[in-house]
Amino acid sequence: MARLFHVPLSPFCRKVRLVLAEKKIEVELVEERYWEGSMEFLRRNPAGKVPVLRLDGQTMAESTAICEYVEETRPEPPLLPRDPAQRYEVRRLVGWFDDKFHNEVTSKLLYERVNKKITGEGYPDSRSVKAGARAIKFHLDYMAWLLDRRRWLAGDVMTLADFAAAAHLSSLDYISDVDWNRQSVVKDWYAKIKSRPAFRSILADQIPGFRPPPHYADLDF
Repeated sequence: MARLFHVPLSPFCRKVRLVLAEKKIEVELVEERYWEGSMEFLRRNPAGKVPVLRLDGQTMAESTAICEYVEETRPEPPLLPRDPAQRYEVRRLVGWFDDKFHNEVTSKLLYERVNKKITGEGYPDSRSVKAGARAIKFHLDYMAWLLDRRRWLAGDVMTLADFAAAAHLSSLDYISDVDWNRQSVVKDWYAKIKSRPAFRSILADQIPGFRPPPHYADLDF
């Protein structure tokens, strides 16, 4: 069985979990306190980050590299289109959420509100939280612009881009930091993707000291 060293609310870990579940790959989830910098974990990934996946006799790090390895070795159901231009668009949007969205929103909301408490780094920086709350509005509007023109974020079929976005938004939704009333098309997209069987384990996550809102695991909001 595959083994994933993860943190439950990490969007990068959640992206990998969604891909594995969509591909119906059984995986053992092992919570990793990566911030403690244990030598055992650093031997798995000298970068000291999660996720780390043990699969096919290999130990792999970096979420996008992991997801593309899984896609190439388990191509069904496909999460990357065959057309090069469409594959580019998927990769562009994965980069958007894992870089721009992460830096402007996730790191300023989730990390300030949750990670600092869990890792003992102190109290949230109110300026960062306010900046994240402002920035997420722009990102939700951009998603709505895409979804007004496409069935899914990168085109007419669900792809890794949707899982990357859903991984970030689901982490933020756990702490009630997503205004689902801002863009109905984004809310409908999220309801559709979180209804997939691949989402079940994520919606069942419980973080000690943090309770999700009632709608978090409600497939109909």
